[in-house]
Amino acid sequence: MATTPMVPPNAEGIAPAAPPLPGTDMTSICFRDQLWLNTYPLDRNLVFDYFALSPFYDWTCNNEQLRARAIHPLDFSHISKMTGLEYTLSEVMEPNLFVIRKQKRDSPEKVTPMLTYYVLDGSIYQAPQLCNVFAARLGRALYHISKAFGTASSKLEKIGYVDSENDSPASETKPAKETIDFKELKRVDHILASLQRKLPPVPPPPPFPEGYTPSSTSEACENQQPQTQPPPIDPIIDQGPSKRMKV
Repeated sequence: MATTPMVPPNAEGIAPAAPPLPGTDMTSICFRDQLWLNTYPLDRNLVFDYFALSPFYDWTCNNEQLRARAIHPLDFSHISKMTGLEYTLSEVMEPNLFVIRKQKRDSPEKVTPMLTYYVLDGSIYQAPQLCNVFAARLGRALYHISKAFGTASSKLEKIGYVDSENDSPASETKPAKETIDFKELKRVDHILASLQRKLPPVPPPPPFPEGYTPSSTSEACENQQPQTQPPPIDPIIDQGPSKRMKV
């Protein structure tokens, strides 16, 4: 089976530069090597060699040991007998989409999923954590609900009379101006204010998978007050494939 050439250490025999720490949050970047794509076909046999060129690849994984022994890195008969970090091809829609899952193998039957990556039309992305997506969506919902209550409460304070100058001629028998019960107004204002105070803060996300390091921006947002905090960054809407920085 033909494979792309492996990355040699270099002319001086020094190993390649150390990759980012395993599990680092890199959902804001993507990787694409157009020269490789112009040279080799992107299919299920070569997609892992292409993935190994990206900064998402962990050189300490079991797949790299198989590559060093000239064995296909996704050969399940070999990799299932090993323990430690590994990558597996979970979904394939040639030639446009390949889903690669990073997992920790403890035995031939027991594996723990860690992270997911996908190759979309030749560009490699790290999929966001599901807990990050839920936390961002809940945070945005609470932000807009709180903002709506604040707007409604501020406008109710300014309402005193309802101008009826634009009424139709058929309603001439009605008084020119209709008064509003200020007791009722204050009661509604009080209810809105109490509901706004009862809104819970953004719920904390579930624990991250073992070895996963969240981004510093998400930690900084947790330390801010909910009243002044802008809507959380959505990993899908705000960091979709078209908005990621290419490396």
